[in-house]
This record gives sequence, C-alpha cells and structure tokens, in this order.
Amino acid sequence: QVQLVESGGGLVQPGGSLRLSCAASTSILSFNYMGWHRQAPGKERELVVDITSGGFTRSVDSVKGRFTISRDTTKNTVYLQMNSLKPEDTAVYYCKGTMSGNPARDYWGQGTQVTVSS
Repeated sequence: QVQLVESGGGLVQPGGSLRLSCAASTSILSFNYMGWHRQAPGKERELVVDITSGGFTRSVDSVKGRFTISRDTTKNTVYLQMNSLKPEDTAVYYCKGTMSGNPARDYWGQGTQVTVSS
C-alpha cells in the first residue's frame, strides 16, 4: 500500500516562509509525477507545482519565483519550499503522486494546513 504523508504546515505571517515535506512509503522515482496541490475554502483543488521522475518541474504562475519543489531520493521525500507567502496562499496543501499503469493511478496524502495571516 503506497502512502504519502505530509508535514510542515502551520501559521505564518505574510512574507514568511514554510517548508512542506511529503514522505513516500516507496521510492519516489516510482512515480511519473509528484507534486503539490492546494485547496482553499470554497475553491477547487489546484496544482501548485510538480516534478517528473526525470526532474523537470512546472508551477502555476501565482507561485513562480516564490515556491520551489525539490526531492531527496535517499529519503523518498519531496519538499515544497514556500517563500514570500501571501494570505491568498492559505489552503490545505496535498501531496500527490502518479504512477504509470493502465490506468495510471494517483495517490494522495492527507493534507496539511497552511495559514498565512498577521
């Protein structure tokens, strides 16, 4: 059973930083994609940033230059470094991994709350 466990959320003031972690129960290179999604109250869940098994990354425009995804394959962990946080970044952040197959299969973590407020 593949599991993804997030940690690192919390309350931070505007302009502050947080680093989220997503620990996988299997090799993160087993996933074609791993990424971070978020869901704010009353809004749909959206992709924030992801990384392919080959190391290519993509992110939404609203976080470019502020959020960075990275990984440590020895720890089977993916990170989301969030800098210059804004109140509109407030959301539950979810880790997602996609494995190839027919059909492809998505795995989600339980989510971690990030609140940006003064």
